[in-house]
Amino acid sequence: MVGDSCIALLLLLFDLLLFVVSASEETGLATHPWFVTVPLDFLVVLPVVFRRKHPVWAGYAALLIGTVHGGLQLGVAGFFAGMIAIYTLVVYAGRRHGALYLLISLSATVVQLLVQTSDELTLNLILVVLAYAFCWLLGEFVGARRAYHAEVEARLHLLETERDQATRIAVANERGRIARELHDVVAHAVSVIVVQADGASYAIRSNPDLAERAVQTISETGRGALAELRRLLDVLRNEDAENEPRVPQPNASSLTELAQRVGAAGVPVEVEVDENFDDLPAGVSLGVYRIVQESLTNTLKHGGPGAKAVVKVHREADGVRIEVADNGNGVRPVPVPARGTAGAATPVATVQLPGGNGLIGMRERANVLGGKLEVGPRPGGGWRVHATLPVRLDP
Repeated sequence: MVGDSCIALLLLLFDLLLFVVSASEETGLATHPWFVTVPLDFLVVLPVVFRRKHPVWAGYAALLIGTVHGGLQLGVAGFFAGMIAIYTLVVYAGRRHGALYLLISLSATVVQLLVQTSDELTLNLILVVLAYAFCWLLGEFVGARRAYHAEVEARLHLLETERDQATRIAVANERGRIARELHDVVAHAVSVIVVQADGASYAIRSNPDLAERAVQTISETGRGALAELRRLLDVLRNEDAENEPRVPQPNASSLTELAQRVGAAGVPVEVEVDENFDDLPAGVSLGVYRIVQESLTNTLKHGGPGAKAVVKVHREADGVRIEVADNGNGVRPVPVPARGTAGAATPVATVQLPGGNGLIGMRERANVLGGKLEVGPRPGGGWRVHATLPVRLDP
């Protein structure tokens, strides 16, 4: 409003100067008492101050007061206020308001010129039309520039929003990937450690040699888990370590070694694995290993005494088929008695307990690789994990 106030003040001072000159000299201009001229001069420029906040009512207020101001021939402030109103309406209110205002203002100006002038009517009409046309074109130009800048700002805001959204999605995906890796490393190692520690506590008095082997297995498993955790933490913390050598990630070729470790922990594992896994993509090979690892970890934790597992991993034409089955307890179903037989011993339905982070991690891995995962109890008892991972080899 500061700039508009300066424009209004300049128009007011110009009209007041005309009033002083016309009152002191014989200029031929119509003169009126100061208590009529000064208030009208002030009122006719007042809408200019508020033209940006309220363009429509400020424009029509300037038209109404300017008609009275021009009819009394008090100066040029009313005419310039009308021109400014045309420009303002085109820029801030749109062409519709601007065209209506221009039509009314032009009609009022023509009537006023017909009443007040006779000799120079044509010249005055041409000047008025040119002035109004200039204000309209200027408003069109400025309005187009404002619309262009508004569109650019909207697009920049949309790009910023999309960038922030993409960043959040990338962070969420990375957090999920890190969580899967940490869970696969820690859960397997801790499960082995817990099982071996329980076995050692039972055998420490009756079979010290067995307890000693269990403690050695705990030590080896803990060291391996710590090494894996250190490797992951180094990758996360050190941004400049891209070229440093790393311990290779486990892959499908390491399944036999994994089965031996699980067997040493107390769960015998029978392995049927193809040998043509060398050309598998690194992500698919790691996914195969992690799914089998998590499946055997669940058998180790939930299978119970005497549990055994069978691992079958076969390479097919378009992917890898994974099946891990055990004869243990698995996830125990919760019996639901039939209606009307409260306390009945014979269940008619079972409700499976929800899977933990391990099952979630396996599903996420399968989905990321474009595969499918089926997890559930076996008909004859035990638990079964079946997954298919597609393989897309580069030509």
